[in-house]
Amino acid sequence: MFEISFPELVILAVVALLVLGPERLPRAARFAGLWVRKARAQWHSVKSEMEREIALEDMRRSMDEARQTMQEMNAAVMRREAEANAATSPPDKSASPPDSSAP
Repeated sequence: MFEISFPELVILAVVALLVLGPERLPRAARFAGLWVRKARAQWHSVKSEMEREIALEDMRRSMDEARQTMQEMNAAVMRREAEANAATSPPDKSASPPDSSAP
């Protein structure tokens, strides 16, 4: 995250010791550590929530695609059944037979 080398860290510690003094430095370090832990925990919480939302959206998208595929397959099956029924059903008896006396 932050790139702090060892010499920079030593300089930071010396400045903190000079500014805060040896009495307040441990308390300030604990306080800083507490806030760093809280920030990391919050970041982890946000990150995991975003990952869950992304996974949920992917799942919804795949379910919608599967539902659409099933509807298309159902429509195709119904169309084939209707064609098969039309091909195997006897001709309509109420229709008049073709006129055979015509030349």
